[in-house]
Amino acid sequence: MTTRVAAIDCGTNSIRLLVADLPGESAGSQAPLVDLTRRMEIVRLGQGVDRTGRLAPEAIERTRVALASYAADIEKLGAERVRMCATSASRDAANAADFEEMVQRTLGVAPEVVTGDEEARLSFTGAVRGLPADAKAPFLVVDIGGGSTEFVVGDRAAGVRAAISVDIGCVRMTERHLPGDPPTPEQVAAAQADIEAAVDRALDVVPGREAATLVGLAGSVTTVVALAQGLREYDPERIHHARVSYEAVAQVTADLLGQTREQRLANPVMHPGRADVIGAGALVLRVIMERAGMPSVVASEHDILDGIAWSLQSAMR
Repeated sequence: MTTRVAAIDCGTNSIRLLVADLPGESAGSQAPLVDLTRRMEIVRLGQGVDRTGRLAPEAIERTRVALASYAADIEKLGAERVRMCATSASRDAANAADFEEMVQRTLGVAPEVVTGDEEARLSFTGAVRGLPADAKAPFLVVDIGGGSTEFVVGDRAAGVRAAISVDIGCVRMTERHLPGDPPTPEQVAAAQADIEAAVDRALDVVPGREAATLVGLAGSVTTVVALAQGLREYDPERIHHARVSYEAVAQVTADLLGQTREQRLANPVMHPGRADVIGAGALVLRVIMERAGMPSVVASEHDILDGIAWSLQSAMR
């Protein structure tokens, strides 16, 4: 018997909704969930948080507008259980209580401001559950968000072996290092040095260099993969589980960092809300591949959002 659930992931750059039917336990551990709707809006909740330590009122309002629309979809589709997880920006903000009160009022449930470790584990669940059977374990799963990047190593049988979250998201790195349009070589070098130091710290905690397969999650990764494939429009079916070489990622990263925002916007796969931060996101991915010694990355359209949905199955036991 299936159960209809709603999962919401509110990150530093975007907010997303998944309403899906979860299979009953009798269907087996690898049975897929069935999507009813997936939505994504760029709300930039983490606007300025790295500098001010607070959520901007206009960012909270943008998030409220998106969340009100999600609440209407959830009610219309009849989800039985709802879970909303808020990640990096909400963890960092001194006025997180203002955000939490808005969510409770708008959605009717409180947001869970998850730790970096829990964020990493949810991402791993969402990504690994649907991987092709021939994908070799152990897996290094990296979720490049707006404020932070999660690193998780594990396999299908034993689950997560180690996880860590570090503050090198695409919005944070853009605001901290890449104000130029396009950024200067000196700005790129400063960003790369910051990212390299954080990635090395992460790989000292999680054994990512020992992994057989790198799995990349979230919009920075999927956009880079779409560009590497030369797609004329964003096509999730062609992006999901596509494998792209390090050389292709490095070329896309160099191209993006050499372009103006308007030039990036001209790419047909580019979401307008991602054009100003995609260079930093691509740089994070390239550096991870370099430091972990990964010759390729497998993109996944399934990530923390799917992990949040699957967690509701565990909650029903």
